[in-house]
Amino acid sequence: MSQRQALRRHFRAERRALPSAAQQQHAQAIARALRLSDEVANAQTIGLYWSADGEVDLAPLVTSLDPGKQLALPVVSAKGQMDFYRYHPGDALAPNRFQIPEPRPQAGLVQGNELDLLLIPLVAFDASGTRLGMGAGYYDRYLGALPAAERPYTIGIAHQVQRSDEPLPSAAWDVALDAVVTEAGWQLRG
Repeated sequence: MSQRQALRRHFRAERRALPSAAQQQHAQAIARALRLSDEVANAQTIGLYWSADGEVDLAPLVTSLDPGKQLALPVVSAKGQMDFYRYHPGDALAPNRFQIPEPRPQAGLVQGNELDLLLIPLVAFDASGTRLGMGAGYYDRYLGALPAAERPYTIGIAHQVQRSDEPLPSAAWDVALDAVVTEAGWQLRG
C-alpha cells in the first residue's frame, strides 16, 4: 500500500467515525464561517459539491446563501472529465456511477472562468494547503486545465480531524488550495 493510500484510509476512517450530531454541528459552523466571509460575499458564481462518505454537508450553507448567487455542482463524465453545471436548490438531480447526485446536462454548463469560488471536499489537508483527495484527480485536472489567472478561489472544506500535522505528499499535478475551513474556522487563507 502506498503512502497516499494509507493516508486516505486513515483520514477517511477519522471522518466516517464522527457521530451524526458532530457532523451536523460541523456543517453549521462551517456554513457560518463561510457566510460571514468576504470570499462568499464577493462571489457571484460558486462551485459546490454534494457530500458523500462523511464529507462536510454544504446544505446549511446553500440554504442560507443570497438567492442571487449562481451555484454549480460537478458532473463527472464516463471519460473521467469533470465539469460544473448550474444548480438551484430543489433541482432534479441524477446519481452518477458513484451514486453522487449530479445536475442533468440541460442544467447548463458553467465555464471554469465563470466560477468565482470553488468549495472542494477533501480527505486530508496540511498547513501549506496541500489537499489529499479521493485519488481520482478530478479537481486537480479541472483546475490544472485552467490558466492560473482564470482559476476560481479554492476553499477546501473539512472536519478538523482531517488536518495532517505532517506535510502531505504531493505530486507535480496537485493544485494547492487557497484556503481551508473546518468547524474550528479558517485553517489557511491565501
